[in-house]
Amino acid sequence: MAFTERDESRQKRHRRLRARIGGTADRPRLAVYRSLNQIYAQVIDDRSGRTLAAASSLDSKDSKPKKADAAKAVGTAIAEKAKAAGIEEVIFDRGGYRYHGRVKALADAARSNGLRF
Repeated sequence: MAFTERDESRQKRHRRLRARIGGTADRPRLAVYRSLNQIYAQVIDDRSGRTLAAASSLDSKDSKPKKADAAKAVGTAIAEKAKAAGIEEVIFDRGGYRYHGRVKALADAARSNGLRF
């Protein structure tokens, strides 16, 4: 599979981030992946290798939401699912993306719904 130079750079940034951060059972990692049209979020315990909660813009009821609105919906959904699993505090993993736009909208929505990071 051929990656673009932009994606290779993002993956390098993500590897650098992952060298410093990792999720535990007490404080799992909230990982964000942003594709061209969708956005995905997972709460992961890296020690056991388990995904504790997941949400994506594919779950949206709205057929064609704006990308920022979809990111806010995913942030809200991941916060609710994490709280249902007994998780209140996470480490934010922006996935090598800039903390801007859809990534920021997801993070702000998760924070406003009670997730601490």
